[in-house]
Amino acid sequence: MKKAAIAAGLMIASGLTTAVSAENLTIDRLVASPSIDGPAVQGLKMSPDGKRITFLRGKKDKKNQLDLWEFDVATGKSSLLVDSASLLEGGSEKLSEEEKNRRERNRTIAGKSGIVDYFWSADAKMLLFPLGGDVYVLPLDGKVKRLTKTPQYETDIKFSPKGHYVSFIRDRELYAVDVATGKEMRLTTGASDTVANGMAEFAAQEELDRFTGYWWSPDESKIAFEQYDESGVLLKDRYEVQPDGSVVTKKQRYPEAGSANVAVRLGVVGVHDKAVKWIDLGPDKDIYLARVNWLPDSQHVAYQRLNRLQDQLDLVFADADGTSQKTFLTEKSDVWVNLNNDLKFIDGGKAMIWGSERTGYKHLYRYDLASGKAEALTSGKWVVGSLEKYDEDTGAVYFSGFKDTPVEEHLYRRDKDGSITRITQEKGWHEAEVGDKVFIDKFSSPDQPPQVMVRSLKDGKTLAAVLENKLDDSHPFHPYLASRAKEEFGTITADDGTTLYYRLYLPHDMKAGKKYPAIMAPYGGPHGQRVKYAWSVDFNDILAANGFVVMVLDNRGMWNRGLKFEGHIKHAMGTVEVADQVAGVNFLKTQPYIDGDRVGIWGWSYGGYMTLMNLFKAPDVFKAGVAVAPVTDWRLYDTAYTERYLGLPSAPGDVYKKSSVFDYVDNFKGKLLLMHGMADDNVFFDNSVKLMATLQNKGKPFELMTYPGKKHGIHGEAARKHLWHMALSFFERTLGN
Repeated sequence: MKKAAIAAGLMIASGLTTAVSAENLTIDRLVASPSIDGPAVQGLKMSPDGKRITFLRGKKDKKNQLDLWEFDVATGKSSLLVDSASLLEGGSEKLSEEEKNRRERNRTIAGKSGIVDYFWSADAKMLLFPLGGDVYVLPLDGKVKRLTKTPQYETDIKFSPKGHYVSFIRDRELYAVDVATGKEMRLTTGASDTVANGMAEFAAQEELDRFTGYWWSPDESKIAFEQYDESGVLLKDRYEVQPDGSVVTKKQRYPEAGSANVAVRLGVVGVHDKAVKWIDLGPDKDIYLARVNWLPDSQHVAYQRLNRLQDQLDLVFADADGTSQKTFLTEKSDVWVNLNNDLKFIDGGKAMIWGSERTGYKHLYRYDLASGKAEALTSGKWVVGSLEKYDEDTGAVYFSGFKDTPVEEHLYRRDKDGSITRITQEKGWHEAEVGDKVFIDKFSSPDQPPQVMVRSLKDGKTLAAVLENKLDDSHPFHPYLASRAKEEFGTITADDGTTLYYRLYLPHDMKAGKKYPAIMAPYGGPHGQRVKYAWSVDFNDILAANGFVVMVLDNRGMWNRGLKFEGHIKHAMGTVEVADQVAGVNFLKTQPYIDGDRVGIWGWSYGGYMTLMNLFKAPDVFKAGVAVAPVTDWRLYDTAYTERYLGLPSAPGDVYKKSSVFDYVDNFKGKLLLMHGMADDNVFFDNSVKLMATLQNKGKPFELMTYPGKKHGIHGEAARKHLWHMALSFFERTLGN
């Protein structure tokens, strides 16, 4: 095992530590307000006229309740636009169950309250946002106006393309409101306990990264919408144990692997006549409606049809009246097709840009719609992140990606002559919102907490700071700078020669000659990259502050490395991921400061599964592990995720059996702390219950902590504080420090 030459030691903010006392970061401070990362923003958007940058920011004393702010590009000043508490009775909101579930599945707003989303009108004169289940608009030259006031919860609100209407879902039906007159229109009918109009089904939200079920035509005359019928989906009894000790029995339609999915239809409804036309989605009804877009002429709908096994994706152009359609292109893969949002119609509807992994790496292509001819806009053994902008005047294509290294995200420009220029210059992680001449850069690095800058689209130079977030003596993290873990980034090689990236956390006060316990901290699953050259302060820092060396290693099967790297786990979950984590431990054992007899592992969700698989398959390597909300049997998980990687349970072979933790329980001889939310509607509590029973029946001791009323994320300051204290105490008892 060789340490790569690029590995480099890094003392975080080393130039700032000389005058700071070495105060250790505690769990209580980690989870408390204000955020240890400093003032944070999310939901960054640039107004259509480029004059304002809007964002959501948590209250100083309540970091998860978000307010709406603006930054004036001309003056460089930020100001509060809407205080969420001022519009809520009692200053807080009560979410509907449907909205709680939607937020849980949308990881960006899970655990958040207040204003969690908002939208600009096309003329940049008005903002739209949901709050407390109702809909509000804010004219920039006026006061907040409430559009709805109903006992029902309005969700998935949108401006129409020209800003004349606001649309939303209420009681599983699609509605629109004329902004000028306030007149409300119900556009769909027929919803029931099992039928929904305009909504995205569970699998689309949780696994396909699609959170909406309706789409406006550019001319505002029509809306394409999904109708799904979940009557055929498995109806499970899910028992939520609440904090007061009560047990709420919920019947949930949950598509376990191998069982029926929802039946889906695609309709187009006229905004004025309410007439619905249905589009034929093809003879195979067991599909996923992956994406829907409109062509610029407002007469044709582009929908993406993904087959059940997710190895074929068709892009279909259909007449809006349902009379005819044609398949424009088909993507096939011997691994799986990863969905993206990179379809953009350009040049007045004569061409489009399309993202594809046909070469094994995601790249962008320009298609002529008349001839079907394709031109590769990017190429190489690296991955495009997403299409950010197409400049109609110059033909330049702006995209985020990983051309230089998979551990840094940058913004690039591809000019018409084919040359590619990197726009963002600072080493680190850049998330860009691109305008006409400037872009918003949400940037962080290991020694720079997330900051938001306005930068030139031409050369990346900083024009203004929306949120500088300096690590000065006023920053919440400043007292802990001197005692922060030392970090190293580097690579090792897997058993097949594949390069694997790691991030290492070392106690700041390591003593020569002393040997320290080590803990692996993987996620390990598909689309779950963790090793990023970006700011991160979390439980791994707590472990390092308490005398543990922590390694985060991105194993084969993960993200932003191409399909071959991902495809190692096809029909083989729990194989190469375990081998790579063991390789990480073997590398650590070559370091003089590691006690190879005291190695642990911890993880959440797929990381919890990884913890169990490593404890059970490599019992002589890992002595202790913390598994939070783990999948234990993939037959209990949903269709869209599980079948993508393992195929159908009915397929020949023992793929599901071999990928389950239960095949390996007999090997277990270490220490385990199992933790799970008792209202988890993603990885059902059933997974842990089944493991508990198996371990008990086999006489295998373990420790257990459950969280009444908590879902998959186990959100809340008190719950998180308790969880991290339990985990730290467990490792101190089982591994020492």
